[in-house]
Amino acid sequence: MKRTIGVLAHVDAGKTTFCEQLLYQTGALREVGRVDHHTAYLDQNPIERERGITIFSDQAPFCYDGIDWFLVDTPGHADFSGEMERAIPVLDCAVLLLSCVEGIQSHTETAWNLLERYHVPTLIFLNKTDRTGADPEKTLQELERRFSPACIDFTGLQNGRMTESLAERLCEIDDGLLERYLESGYEPDAWRTAAQRMLRDRRLFPVFRGAALQGEGILPFLSALCSLVGWTDPADASAPFAGRVYKIRHDAQQNRLTFLKVLSGTLRVKEEMIVLSGDGEPTSEKVNELRAYSGSKFLPVAKAEPGDLVAAAGPLSTRPGDRVGDSPERGLLYTEPLLSARVLFDPAFPARTVIGYFRLLESEDPLLHVRWDAGVEALHVRVLGPIQLEVLRRVCLDRFGLSISFGACEVLYTETIAAPVVGCGHFEPLRHYAEVYLRLSPAPRGSGLRFQSACPLDQLGSNWQNLIRTHVYEKEHRGTLTGAPLTDVTVTLLAGRAHLKHTEGGDFREAVYRALRQGLFQAKGILLEPYYHFQIEAGLPLVGRILSDLQRLHAEFEPPQAGEHSAVIQGRGPAVTLMDYPLTLGPLTKGRGQIRLRFDGYEPCHNAEEVIARIGYDREHDVENTPDSVFCSHGSGFPVKWQEAPRYMHCHPEKGV
Repeated sequence: MKRTIGVLAHVDAGKTTFCEQLLYQTGALREVGRVDHHTAYLDQNPIERERGITIFSDQAPFCYDGIDWFLVDTPGHADFSGEMERAIPVLDCAVLLLSCVEGIQSHTETAWNLLERYHVPTLIFLNKTDRTGADPEKTLQELERRFSPACIDFTGLQNGRMTESLAERLCEIDDGLLERYLESGYEPDAWRTAAQRMLRDRRLFPVFRGAALQGEGILPFLSALCSLVGWTDPADASAPFAGRVYKIRHDAQQNRLTFLKVLSGTLRVKEEMIVLSGDGEPTSEKVNELRAYSGSKFLPVAKAEPGDLVAAAGPLSTRPGDRVGDSPERGLLYTEPLLSARVLFDPAFPARTVIGYFRLLESEDPLLHVRWDAGVEALHVRVLGPIQLEVLRRVCLDRFGLSISFGACEVLYTETIAAPVVGCGHFEPLRHYAEVYLRLSPAPRGSGLRFQSACPLDQLGSNWQNLIRTHVYEKEHRGTLTGAPLTDVTVTLLAGRAHLKHTEGGDFREAVYRALRQGLFQAKGILLEPYYHFQIEAGLPLVGRILSDLQRLHAEFEPPQAGEHSAVIQGRGPAVTLMDYPLTLGPLTKGRGQIRLRFDGYEPCHNAEEVIARIGYDREHDVENTPDSVFCSHGSGFPVKWQEAPRYMHCHPEKGV
């Protein structure tokens, strides 16, 4: 029986120290490493050791009480939330670590919300109970109030048996257990089975406590872990192979490594693995090597079975989050970068080479969304924060010998449309042919880009319609106000036409891009900006000043909730105005105030005209995103401007043709 457990926490809560203790107490390590001594086993990267924070998720196996575990240590800094999220889908259970001094912090909430989205069973460890100012009881009450009443103190679990009071607490969240308790009293085996079921269903969140640096509370936690995470693994080694990709890396020899968890079946060296290609179509790629990693060390293995975490060398098309093997599918991630920055490099260095380096980094971290604007010869990346930029700068220097810097971070805007429009695109140079009509409609906020078809199959075959769908999704389409990514739009295929002899797959790519762009040129665009939800806690005398600040920052807020000495203010507002407010609040409250910010979707931009004027995007000269069509006459192609294109089209969906 193999299990994967991940540890998540806000930075400096003691997560890596906790991981070191788990490995040491189970005999996987001979001595405990320390972050402050730069000796942590799972922080091997020089950048991690210098900064004293986890940047890249890493793994190590250990065995305890007859169960083989894979431990995954994830980053705790908010700038590396994407790396943390990519590890979550392969976890059988997670440990959410909190410091008893600081309690719930902003990134603690981020981790909790992601674990909830992926429905990962979660245990909680209250760390640093030995520190001055530690208050485990207050932290537990905060967990119950803000996360779930089912966060229950499990220090009453000893060798798999519960105290009477702990058994009664479980009855409070399970009516069936309550009836059994009233009839027969506490039965250890039945209660353990019920606790396992409730944990698996995320109806129970067992809470433990200790001091990881001193090794306190680790063995009781391990004993409880093996007792509670006891559900059987339904995976079958003889079934077709399926796996989940959670990380892409390149080793020192630049071999591309696909880190994956085997969900079912068996994966062997030299076998073909079904993956999704760049255009989303299933394809087979050979596995040249399998590696079992522990920290930075690895051993070659001949095969991997259900529950194993391995790195496969050979596949080139895999992406983090993908399901590979049986029923392959593209993975979706919830973390969204809110900032964009321009990459600055020596003009003497070939731009093509720099772009290649960043494409490689993008394969490891898809959230970078590398974009090259040929018109102004500018390279842009998306990031979650300034620390990520510092790490990228160091990575480029260490890996590629490339010295770079970045322009000022800017909020990442997006665009949508106000009302439905119909766009058309035609691509017909000599011996090519494709025509498409698309209706673009506003979609609910946060829904992204959607595709559906209203085109009859007797007009355009399913193979072409599926190809059109692929082309809609394969590219990040740009709006016409600032050139920002298009979102919250439903694209409906109304009509299309192919030629029996001359149509190739790439023809529909050109027609789709032009049709979508032609529709956007007709539409009224809406500029969207990211919003934060905030919670501020400060002394009562400062409430008036803070509310005045929030109004100035274009934020909306609820009436303050006043306590005996302090008040809590909650609301939401533009990220661009709120992101630096912690720097104001700290001195204002002499360090005693608290503010928590979390991404809360996109809303219409509060100063759209100003932003549009500042960016100065010229849609007419964006040659990579043309709205114009190409038609053929007398054996040669000729361009037609987007305003005139409808007169030349061969399909007329409004007439049913």
